[in-house]
Amino acid sequence: QVRLVETGGGLVQAGGSLRLSCAASGRTASTATMGWFRQAPGKEREFVAAIRWDGGRSYADSVKGRFTISRDNAKNTVYLQMNSLKPDDTAVYYCATDPYYNEALDAEYDYWGQGTQVTVSS
Repeated sequence: QVRLVETGGGLVQAGGSLRLSCAASGRTASTATMGWFRQAPGKEREFVAAIRWDGGRSYADSVKGRFTISRDNAKNTVYLQMNSLKPDDTAVYYCATDPYYNEALDAEYDYWGQGTQVTVSS
């Protein structure tokens, strides 16, 4: 009943920036925790950032100080501003919503977007 659509991925040089967007629609989308995950080739999907309904945020250590998650509840949209990008940030980025408890565990999210590719060149 929830649809998520990511946009904003692309190719960028190391040190550059990208801003990802995830538009949500459907039941409970405006009040649910929303998160970003990523999956690089040969690696498991990993937590990037999450934002709760009241604006509380959490980040993976690997992106602290470089990435910022935010949301616009009126638009049912979550954003991921990515600065100082590194080649290690190359991955497919997914947004997700409605975790049961632990917002850093992908298995706890009920709904996922299709993903958007981020490629950082050196």
